[in-house]
Amino acid sequence: MLHRGHQSTDGTGGGELTVPMAWLYAEYIADELLRTGDLMPPTSFEFRAGRDALALTIFLSDTDGELSGIRVVTQLETWLSLTAYDQPWQNWVDERMSQLRAEAARSEGPSPDLELAAAAWRWLEETELLAPDLDAAPGGSPAGEGEEPEVWTPAWQLGLPLGHLAIHLF
Repeated sequence: MLHRGHQSTDGTGGGELTVPMAWLYAEYIADELLRTGDLMPPTSFEFRAGRDALALTIFLSDTDGELSGIRVVTQLETWLSLTAYDQPWQNWVDERMSQLRAEAARSEGPSPDLELAAAAWRWLEETELLAPDLDAAPGGSPAGEGEEPEVWTPAWQLGLPLGHLAIHLF
């Protein structure tokens, strides 16, 4: 027997599988938004960073537990505001993850949705990708190289603007 991710099993230990539907749906929406925007090849680490950052935004912004019934168009403004450049997205993610962990501890225990979201957040925080240095002075590369300087950047810092742009392009 399969259960949706936000529902708990009956506690009998019957080996029932809990399916993380909320996380999978958030990841699906994020994937579709990024593919529609055609910003990066779907096999790139940059695409994964954008998908994971956007999926976290979608998943964590679902405060009413209604993600599977969500209409994407009605949530675009919320996601845009959360992923905007001037917003403290990293702090918001940390706070929401802590809230959800506390709720899970008080109720049914660890949620497969939350476990997948936590794994995505760990990857975004711990992985660094080589990206153009947007803070470098214009023309800062040595003569003859013709390339902009690059720096190692946490994946979430690269993925978040990609997700934001994908929402705009939708």
